Amino acid sequence: MNPRLDQLHDYPFQRLAALLDGVAPAAGQPHVSLSIGEPKHEPPAAVVEFLADRRCLSEGLGTYPATRGIRELREVACTWLKRRFGAELDPERGVLPVSGTREALFSFAQAAVGAKPNPVVVLPNPFYQIYEGAAILSGATPHYLNADAANGYQPDFESVPDAIWARTEVLYLCSPGNPTGKVVPAATQRWLIEQAHRFDFVIAADECYSEIYLDENRPPSGLLRESDALGNLGYARCIVFHSLSKRSSLPGLRSGFVAGDADLLERYHRHRTYQGAALPVHVQQASALAWQDEAHVCRNRALYRAKFEATLPLLNAAFDVAAPEGGFYFWLPTQEDDRQFARALHQDLNISVLPGSFLGRMTKAGNPGAHHVRIALVAPEAECVAAVKRLAIWARARREGSRSGLDWSA
Repeated sequence: MNPRLDQLHDYPFQRLAALLDGVAPAAGQPHVSLSIGEPKHEPPAAVVEFLADRRCLSEGLGTYPATRGIRELREVACTWLKRRFGAELDPERGVLPVSGTREALFSFAQAAVGAKPNPVVVLPNPFYQIYEGAAILSGATPHYLNADAANGYQPDFESVPDAIWARTEVLYLCSPGNPTGKVVPAATQRWLIEQAHRFDFVIAADECYSEIYLDENRPPSGLLRESDALGNLGYARCIVFHSLSKRSSLPGLRSGFVAGDADLLERYHRHRTYQGAALPVHVQQASALAWQDEAHVCRNRALYRAKFEATLPLLNAAFDVAAPEGGFYFWLPTQEDDRQFARALHQDLNISVLPGSFLGRMTKAGNPGAHHVRIALVAPEAECVAAVKRLAIWARARREGSRSGLDWSA
């Protein structure tokens, strides 16, 4: 077996299961999961109806899918990118359907790494763990950029030495960020594109949270828009990753696409042909329906917005926390060991959250995920509000040492 497998860390949810193993929650408390970013809103009706159509499903199941995907989906993706980011892409060469961004973010590094000696993959810290696993198994060394309170939870890209940039083959960019919810500023994205040209590396921009934001009039910018603004009209060295999981509450469909530099995508297409990761035809057809409909996405945002508006005042009674710029997570500072916090919360209230240290890596400056927990507002609003209210009362009492006698169900 590949010895690099031994360098991989356990996945955060494996670590959470081990942390909570043997902990018996208080009797009578219903379990509320705020740990996994698995959307629970209703998926778009058109997708469900299509997949329930026996004829459409039968035709899709009886066809070998092409790696490049059906033209209908590629055209729809390009139309959506034009409407959302102003990007001009050729549906023949500028976009590929993928089995969700997780699969593509991983496999892209396997195709993109290997031309330079002692290759490096740069990634934010804390981060979506797929970036690190992709780097390690491709033979690259991860270079972590801490995003903590001291720098406004933004990675300090300008701190990267030229010697590291010269070895870099892939930069993973996540905007809006998981878990911090921060949007990488437009000027920073343009500077990174210039660095990619100067040092010959590829920017892999994970934009799967781009359609979950609180201000309807201020959607986050993206790498393709900033590439156009810079005059990098062919999107050279720029690849974006988009998914229906968060945007359309369709995590089980496992559907997304990658788009950008056509020359890079042609090489990546060759890799995917051998990998055998083609998206089933009926999934592609259902995906095209979802990408064409913005009404359900607006409703989706409204549901998240309502949850943030209802829960933020409750949390601010016990924590110093702000609403995210994008995504559906609170990145909550705990002022104590995040693992102990999560374990005690599960034991006392039967509420599960994800320790931030599980999402970060130890560096010389420490683990920037430590003393934080990630809270995912994916459950129905009433459930989220009730759980956050209990959590805030519990945390304040825990900090003040006055836990006894509290009514945890208040």
